[in-house]
Amino acid sequence: MRGFIEEQWVAYQTIVRKEVSRFTRIWTQTLLPPVITQTLYFVIFGKFIGSQIGAIQGISYMAFLVPGLVMMAVINSSFANVVGSFFSAKFQRSIEELLVSPASEACIIAGYVTGGVLRGVITGVFIFGVSAFFTHPVVRHWEVIVVFIILTAFVFSAAGLINAIFAKKFDDVSMFPTFVLTPLTYLGGVFYSIHSLPGVWQKISLFNPIVYMVNGFRYGFYGVSDVPVPVSLMILVLLGAILIGINFYLLRKGIGLKN
Repeated sequence: MRGFIEEQWVAYQTIVRKEVSRFTRIWTQTLLPPVITQTLYFVIFGKFIGSQIGAIQGISYMAFLVPGLVMMAVINSSFANVVGSFFSAKFQRSIEELLVSPASEACIIAGYVTGGVLRGVITGVFIFGVSAFFTHPVVRHWEVIVVFIILTAFVFSAAGLINAIFAKKFDDVSMFPTFVLTPLTYLGGVFYSIHSLPGVWQKISLFNPIVYMVNGFRYGFYGVSDVPVPVSLMILVLLGAILIGINFYLLRKGIGLKN
């Protein structure tokens, strides 16, 4: 039993090291673009448009944007890291070597998800650093910020792995982010409070999981949230558990991997 655990630990470390090496080696493609994109959001929405918008829940619009833009970068980066890396391994047929190795399904999932979480968190830290040039966000609950950024990166890393498992061509890799992830993110309270929406749209927004992620994260900064923070936390944990379960099932059955 001890030998098995040590074997899995070595395999896990190897996958994580490979993932970290991959996205740090090509940092101009993985870490720099989100920083540039979010900087443009700060300039356009925060400076130009935000100057015409009053405070939201007692917070200046520029400061209100910070948690949402950080979370947007975390979501996109963690998802893209896993789906890109795992699908590339499928496309190059190197995934077969991993599947026949002693690494268990749990080890493979943990390795790729950890890589996605690390890239997502690092990107989020960079965006938060950029925000200091535009505003001075207040941080009230560091522990809430840490929990929500890690759980959000975890959820979308797991979602990216599912996308990669099912993807058969490069177009399939971009389909989910384009038609599902991007609309959910923009409608997830990044740029506005859902309390500013008409009643029916507020209720519809509650079915968007990103609303809970953004608001839980925003609570860590300013102590305000459109939805109860314990509910947001519960939804994140439940969603993460479901996605990991799906990944485990797909890898165990070889769905999308074995021809």
